[in-house]
Amino acid sequence: MKLIRFGAEAAEKPGIQLANGTKIDVSAFGSDYNEDFFGNNGIEKLKTWLVTNQDSCPEIDDNVRLGAPLTRPSKIVCIGLNYAQHAAEAGMEVPKEPVLFFKSTTAMVGPNDDIMLPKGSTKTDWEVELAIVIGKKASYVEEEDVFDHIAGYVLHNDVSERAYQIERSGQWCKGKGCDTFAPIGPFIATTDEIEDPNNLNLWLKLNGEVMQNSSTSDFIFNVQQSISHISQFMTLLPGDIISTGTPFGVGLGLKPPVYLKAGDIVELGIEGLGTSKQKVVSFRSNL
Repeated sequence: MKLIRFGAEAAEKPGIQLANGTKIDVSAFGSDYNEDFFGNNGIEKLKTWLVTNQDSCPEIDDNVRLGAPLTRPSKIVCIGLNYAQHAAEAGMEVPKEPVLFFKSTTAMVGPNDDIMLPKGSTKTDWEVELAIVIGKKASYVEEEDVFDHIAGYVLHNDVSERAYQIERSGQWCKGKGCDTFAPIGPFIATTDEIEDPNNLNLWLKLNGEVMQNSSTSDFIFNVQQSISHISQFMTLLPGDIISTGTPFGVGLGLKPPVYLKAGDIVELGIEGLGTSKQKVVSFRSNL
């Protein structure tokens, strides 16, 4: 099943995308895609509900905006330098264990919403990533049990301001959590949709030019290792997002480096998880 949310920002409703691409409104099911939904067998309950209710669900026009396909989670946990070639292009050693950092949940936007350059930004960069949505509370999980705790998978652009991340004191979160820096979606593919998350093609284009094209088979730490490791240090709650790192081809690694500017178009996709497209815009105040 492919879970979507649609409608105006801050007023999204739950829906699903059918196998033929048709999108339908399932708000009559009575639950949004939140911690309670994922943690209380919501996916299976929704499947059962659809058996008798799908035909009465309104279709969603293709022109309707898609939001992030889940409500704001308790946390977004990210893994840095999880592809050997990306570590090399960043000039950093291959880590001995997963490098962890947090991304602000206020950075979440829909898959085709604008990326807004933060005030004073000079080095905003792109990162296509496979993200995991937790489906069951996870604490000290063994690797062989990890898939029991996953609800599904989703496309994520881990937008990063490198000057904030690397050149200023403190932790990486300053360059990762800016508004609009986490376009998520278009949909969450439930686990039955993805045969092997450790062997998926992922790619990103900047203004039509391919910048990243790799496979999750190049992970340093695969899905099982990553989730198990993170769960040793914090409890993962249903709906939490784990973003698994980006392959080589980011702007920081180019010679000379290339960074996003207003008017740029970023397109990205992952095998089985659809595509997204963002326009880069200058800073504008939300006040």
